[in-house]
Amino acid sequence: MKVVILAGGFGTRLAEYTDVIPKPMVTVGGRPILWHIMNLYARAGHKDFFLALGYKGDVIKEYFLNYYSLNADVTVDLSDGEVTCHNSATVDWRVTMVDTGLKSMTGGRVKRMQNYVGNETFLLTYGDGLADIDIRQLVDFHKQHGRLVTVSAVHPGARFGELVLNGEQVHAFAEKPQVGQGWINGGFFVIEPGFFEYLVDDDTILERQPLERAAADGQMMAFRHDGFWHCMDTKRDHDFLEDMWASGDVPWSR
Repeated sequence: MKVVILAGGFGTRLAEYTDVIPKPMVTVGGRPILWHIMNLYARAGHKDFFLALGYKGDVIKEYFLNYYSLNADVTVDLSDGEVTCHNSATVDWRVTMVDTGLKSMTGGRVKRMQNYVGNETFLLTYGDGLADIDIRQLVDFHKQHGRLVTVSAVHPGARFGELVLNGEQVHAFAEKPQVGQGWINGGFFVIEPGFFEYLVDDDTILERQPLERAAADGQMMAFRHDGFWHCMDTKRDHDFLEDMWASGDVPWSR
């Protein structure tokens, strides 16, 4: 199953780093958070990645184009330019990087991936959230209910979009409410190709009309995840994840 990752935003609330690199390339434990997210999917057997690029997308392209040399000891023979990599950390991922526009909104970026996804179910997530979510169970849950969208429902603070649940069905989707039940959009989706009809153009914000309409149409179900989830939205979030890595308590990589 193809994995689409939104990796094109400006990351303005993490400007300490994103003035130089895009948010998905901010490192945790010496590797970009994007790598950690991809590794989560790869461990579940999903290794065909499609990165929706925008702001400083060239940095992400350069990272994967030079992946083996960046993650290995390197010998360069200056007489002929031959490069030999030693102890390279090999992975069998396939990574397609797509320019989805500098100023496209989240829904617009997903819409631009339609030709790459084709007429098949796909996985979707953001390039800044880590979790110990079971991707296999998420996919199995999606296959059982037959709706267009499965969204992961998680339990952190109130600054994120809230899901109003009736059992497992999403009754309403509200972006960044002030009060509510405590379930929020965790950002790990499974989506049927029919959902592309809810997306209009580059100005479409995924979390507004498309997901709100899917919920209103009874086409969204929630996979409840009670485990670890954390979004790297600010420097404080980044420091929290780095501290977890340094302590050896790394639930997203178990």
